[in-house]
Amino acid sequence: MRILLISPDLMSTSKLAGLARDADGLLETLRSLNEKPRSSHYDLVLLDLQAFRDDPAVLVAKVCVLLDSLPEKNKLMKVVAFGPHVHKQRLDDAVAAGVDESVSRGELFGSFPALLRRWLPSLPRKDG
Repeated sequence: MRILLISPDLMSTSKLAGLARDADGLLETLRSLNEKPRSSHYDLVLLDLQAFRDDPAVLVAKVCVLLDSLPEKNKLMKVVAFGPHVHKQRLDDAVAAGVDESVSRGELFGSFPALLRRWLPSLPRKDG
C-alpha cells in the first residue's frame, strides 16, 4: 500500500509514517504542492488542510492537477483531507471541492487502521 501525504508538518509526517509502517504501508511525503511525487502510483492521498492557508477548493484543485500528472494513476485511489475538528467548514469545503472524504486529525491518528479498511477495502490486511 502506497500513501502520499501532503503536509509540511513534521509531527504529522512522523506519526503517519509510523501508522503506515504498522499497516505494512509505505508513506511518501510532499512538503508543498510544488513538489513532484517520486512514485507514479498511490492507493491513498492524505491532504493536511491545517498546514496550508489556501482555500480548500484551491488546495484540492492543486492536488488534482498533481495527481493527474502521475503516469500510473490508480483509478481506485482515495483522496482524503484532514484537519482540526474545529475547522469543520474547511473539512466540508474540501469534500465539496472533490476529495473523497474528510476527517479530523484525531480521527485520522486514532482510527488509522479502521479508516484504511474503509478507504481501501481491497488491500490485503495484516493480521492482528
